[in-house]
Amino acid sequence: MSESKDQRPGDPWTDDSYLDKSASRSKEQVMTDNNVDNKEQRRARRWGIFFKTLTFAYLISMLFFFSPFGVSSKGASTGAHTALIEVRGMIADQENASADNIVSALRKAFEDKNTKGIVMRINSPGGSPVQSGYIYDEINRLRGLNPNIKVYAVISDLGASGAYYIASAADEIYADKSSLVGSIGVTAAGFGFVGSMEKLGVDRRLYTSGEHKAFLDPFQPQNPAETQFWQEVLQTTHKQFINSVKQGRGARLKDAEHPELFSGLVWSGEQALELGLIDALGNSSYVAREVIGHEKLVDFTLEESPFDRFAKKLGASVAERIAIWAGFSGPQLR
Repeated sequence: MSESKDQRPGDPWTDDSYLDKSASRSKEQVMTDNNVDNKEQRRARRWGIFFKTLTFAYLISMLFFFSPFGVSSKGASTGAHTALIEVRGMIADQENASADNIVSALRKAFEDKNTKGIVMRINSPGGSPVQSGYIYDEINRLRGLNPNIKVYAVISDLGASGAYYIASAADEIYADKSSLVGSIGVTAAGFGFVGSMEKLGVDRRLYTSGEHKAFLDPFQPQNPAETQFWQEVLQTTHKQFINSVKQGRGARLKDAEHPELFSGLVWSGEQALELGLIDALGNSSYVAREVIGHEKLVDFTLEESPFDRFAKKLGASVAERIAIWAGFSGPQLR
């Protein structure tokens, strides 16, 4: 009697069926939680595999893209042709129109047995006198070694300063009637911050060994004697430029009647023709077809690989950029 009295029906703490059901529900909950965890883990693994695969594919594609196998070759030909070399942009070291690139392209074009003539298509404001002079000298050397292959400079939009320096080494120069040609001069520019330093109350502390070591320092006043010295440097470079143009153009250049040719002014192609700066009006296709007699153009322009361009930009010197900004860029033919 007492036993049945103590075990009240419906009591969750004494009802075996209720306890069994609770245990069953607990097991189901645990299993459900485990299934959720397993699904989350599988999903995380799938995403991990996806991102690893994506990273691997990216690295492989970059390796192929930056390798020499990812660069298309220029200059290959199977018949007589006119070789084309682009001179585009600033003429300077580490640029597309650097002396190394242009000279390498010229040598390759001259060495090709199917080359019947060379067109240098120029669109450049000029640049380094050193780079321009190097290209000028190499054109003359290669012309001397290969007298049967003529070099024609064709100016498109702009052939100024150092770009015209290069063009003057060609056998003939062509341009459009609206091209800009000339600018035979030298420039070196910078900024002076002396007044700004004084207003800000900043003292310049510069230590050098050599009386004129810091004569281009933009943070100190100009010295008349040093300014005169720098002007002489520019004039010497200008004379070298003038002499090279006279040597290249010869009697075609009407400098006796027009001394302003060497003043740094720039002319249209139509005016340049009258002044003897160019030989005729025409574009690269016209020269290949009508002058050289081989309309087929084969591009010998040297192209850097994407890896070289990337490394060059990544490794650009901060000090070099600061020097250019501060006025230490040196003489420029532009």
